[in-house]
Amino acid sequence: MCNRFFAERFPPGIRTPIEGKGMESIPATRASLLMRIRDRGDADAWRQFVQLYAPVVYAYARRRQIQDADAADLTQEVLRSVSKSIARLEYDARYGSFRGWLFTVTRNKLVDFQRRKSIGQAVGGSSIQDVLNRQPAAEEQDFWDQEFRRQVFAVAAEQVKPEFEEATWQAFWQTAVEGRKPNDVAGGLGMSVGAVYIAKSRVQARLKERVRELAADA
Repeated sequence: MCNRFFAERFPPGIRTPIEGKGMESIPATRASLLMRIRDRGDADAWRQFVQLYAPVVYAYARRRQIQDADAADLTQEVLRSVSKSIARLEYDARYGSFRGWLFTVTRNKLVDFQRRKSIGQAVGGSSIQDVLNRQPAAEEQDFWDQEFRRQVFAVAAEQVKPEFEEATWQAFWQTAVEGRKPNDVAGGLGMSVGAVYIAKSRVQARLKERVRELAADA
């Protein structure tokens, strides 16, 4: 469901290496992708939609302490709901983002899912609805948006990696992601320190570009 090489290194809530350089300004879902997924013959559009949004739904469910298998089931329920509803959805950015609508759908599905599973009581005897209601809306929305930014980065990284030589990618990954010192990375890769900095900058610039391309249509 998630890009494994990325997910293992970035647990939910961790900032990506290019946040602070444009990630916070990722736009709301543009109408073009929504129009495309209405066409059931456009398999590529649906694949892109699932690739970007399914891990976000899953991460949100896990945040609510839903077990792995149940979180996966819930994600499928949300995707089915979108598939059934998208043809009737009249998207208008003036009334909020699609991402916001999907967030609401996911919260509602979570309550329904828990009710059907007869796990309506959380710690202290509170219902799952009570637990959700106690969570500040802004905090929950922030987590949702952060997970979307992480997933956009994960997809971008997976797509961009083949464009670079392995040493160039590793120079970026080991410094920006793993947090290693450029001097140490340079020695291990047989590169100069200056070459490590250049490689890191090149990859980050390309990633930022791809992130914006993906987010503009997501």
